[in-house]
Amino acid sequence: MKYYNIAVINTPNVFTYQSDKSLKCGDVVEIEVRNRKTSGYVIKEVQKPEFECKDVLSKLYSFSSKKQKIIDFISKYYFAPLGEAAGLFYEWRMENGEWRIINNSEIRTNIELTNKQKEALEFLKQNDVSILFGDTGSGKTEIYIKLIEEALNKGKQALFLLPEIAITSQMEKRLKKYFGSSLAVWHSKITGKKKKEILSKIATGEIKIVAGARSALFLPLEKLGVIIVDEEHDDSFKSEQIPKYNAKDLAVYFGKTYNAKVVLGSATPLISDLYKFPYFRLKGTFYNTKKTRYFRDSFDEFTVSKIKNTLQNNKQVIIFLPTRANFKYMICAKCGKAVKCKNCDVAMSVHKDKRALVCHYCNFAMHIPATCEYCGSDEFINERIGTSEFLEVLKGIFPDAVIEKFDRDVITSKSRVDKLLKRFSNKEIDILIGTQMLSKGHDYPDVALSVVLDIDFVLNSADYRAGERAFALARQVEGRAGRKEDGEVIIQTLNPEFFNRSYEEFYEEEIENRKNLGYPPFNRLVKIEFQDKDKNKAKEKMNKFLKCLGDRPEVVGSGEAPIFKIKNIYRCQVLLKGENLHKLIYPCVNLSDMKIDVDPVSFV
Repeated sequence: MKYYNIAVINTPNVFTYQSDKSLKCGDVVEIEVRNRKTSGYVIKEVQKPEFECKDVLSKLYSFSSKKQKIIDFISKYYFAPLGEAAGLFYEWRMENGEWRIINNSEIRTNIELTNKQKEALEFLKQNDVSILFGDTGSGKTEIYIKLIEEALNKGKQALFLLPEIAITSQMEKRLKKYFGSSLAVWHSKITGKKKKEILSKIATGEIKIVAGARSALFLPLEKLGVIIVDEEHDDSFKSEQIPKYNAKDLAVYFGKTYNAKVVLGSATPLISDLYKFPYFRLKGTFYNTKKTRYFRDSFDEFTVSKIKNTLQNNKQVIIFLPTRANFKYMICAKCGKAVKCKNCDVAMSVHKDKRALVCHYCNFAMHIPATCEYCGSDEFINERIGTSEFLEVLKGIFPDAVIEKFDRDVITSKSRVDKLLKRFSNKEIDILIGTQMLSKGHDYPDVALSVVLDIDFVLNSADYRAGERAFALARQVEGRAGRKEDGEVIIQTLNPEFFNRSYEEFYEEEIENRKNLGYPPFNRLVKIEFQDKDKNKAKEKMNKFLKCLGDRPEVVGSGEAPIFKIKNIYRCQVLLKGENLHKLIYPCVNLSDMKIDVDPVSFV
């Protein structure tokens, strides 16, 4: 009889089991935990323990050595239990345990690249990891398709990562045109039956290309030739669940492990990535269109007239706002206090259609109060207009226009995204108002005017990347106008000089600032969160960790989280900044007391 430490898949638990058959590290086995059958990841063989062990029921499959290496990396780098890291991966069990890749006939896409696109393609092929830094509408997708074509004709597989399922449909349509049934689209909303079908076809070689959101990274593509990460700047590649991995960063590690080319594409690449990786600059648009940019300090008559002229010319308008709902806050006019959620330390948002205040963190809803709970006043002020309220404002100005919202209040499924975008593409909608979702890689050929409102709210947020986020967001929304004809952009801001420059100029200033302040890419950041229903216990956990660390210069902040309470759980945070943070943190780690976020993108 042999004994093994086995991590329970998708849990932080590790137990010792016995087996009369030899197992090895990386095997996935069927085990029983609390009278329930589940799967486990074999970590190592151990000496016979003093307690009685349960039997391993059966061996299910084995992870390849490459997958084991990645699982180990995820566990160590992101401070994740091995069971959680192994649970990210999908496998298809075949009787002989081998992948049978079918060698189909050669693929010809017949795409004719411009000389500049050919130059970009050669650059990307010469580098293991590189950035395609191309303006919106510059022809990045055609280059991606040629990279995929070459990989497939070498008997390899291709992975195309997108930040959200909301933008998979348009890319799926373009890729299907050239690769047909060799393509599968993968995301969290597809059915279990469809997932099994895709896994089976990957195993038999019928599917050679997968396009999808971050979970597609963990499919059993053992012959990867190229990984493309489109919209690589998008924070949606970062998982907020344990393990708190970044799919874009992991794609680089996958590429190194599988000897696959990795291409990071964006019109606004991350500052850190531009500093770390070689890039090819693809300027302008494929159709040589021109954009005119205007700056205003409010939503004024000039903006209204521009919208009116655009509609009269039978063209479409998109309008960005950073806030959904009617208003972000409801504040007492007398005492100045906001109406807060009873479960979270945040102000509630006004939703007139529901006649309620809604918390955007825990979804708690309540009737709009008649009086202030603090002072009894019956006068309230609504602050920071949202997409719902602005929709009503525009309907009053343009009563004959068809105006719709594009935010998380209305876009609750992929089918709703597809229906709305189809209506917009068919010109059944004149004006589309939305939050950040509006900027994410959609192709709107008849949009002649983009309007960016309240961007200073993003610019002035408490985040070292606030400037980068605001600049990138403005450029992404701007890029949706004038794809095939000349377009116009209006940006509402009190900081026009900040936005009225090239991305390269912004980069030079931003990278110097980060170097002086020691922020990424010059140092690493790690956020550690301590939670408890008792606020004093949350603070005790944090203080215990700080005591273990000692008086270290890497500790740049500690205390209550910016939002101290979410869903009745109190939160304290420690933020570390430095070069060798893993070595500093590991002696003090107790995963039952803390949540560790390496390379965080959110600091709330």
